[in-house]
Amino acid sequence: MIGYITFGTNDLERARHFYDEFFLSIDIKRLPGSDQFPAWGKSWAEPPALCVVNPFDKQAATHGNGVMVALSVHSTEQVDTAYRRAIELGAQSEGAPGPRGTGGFYAGYFRDPDGNKLNVYCH
Repeated sequence: MIGYITFGTNDLERARHFYDEFFLSIDIKRLPGSDQFPAWGKSWAEPPALCVVNPFDKQAATHGNGVMVALSVHSTEQVDTAYRRAIELGAQSEGAPGPRGTGGFYAGYFRDPDGNKLNVYCH
């Protein structure tokens, strides 16, 4: 159902660097395309993808309160590695990795340098 998600940024170069380095921790690379609309995912034919862009209206990019992108991985080790890498790259913690609730849900939460909230989880 979801093809791609876009986050606005006020510093496209910083955002490209953050996501290039962060996504290596979960074996995702930047997809071919425009430097002005960088996207990461498995392939354009296998959605979803996450993109960053300067807002089209030329206004400042802001993050949405209550908006979050959840990235699925296969193990708690991958959650820990990805979360740790995000923090090393300047992300702010919104909850260190650990079990959440019942049923084996394990997640770590953070905000990227533009304030967008993400989590990395396995279930």
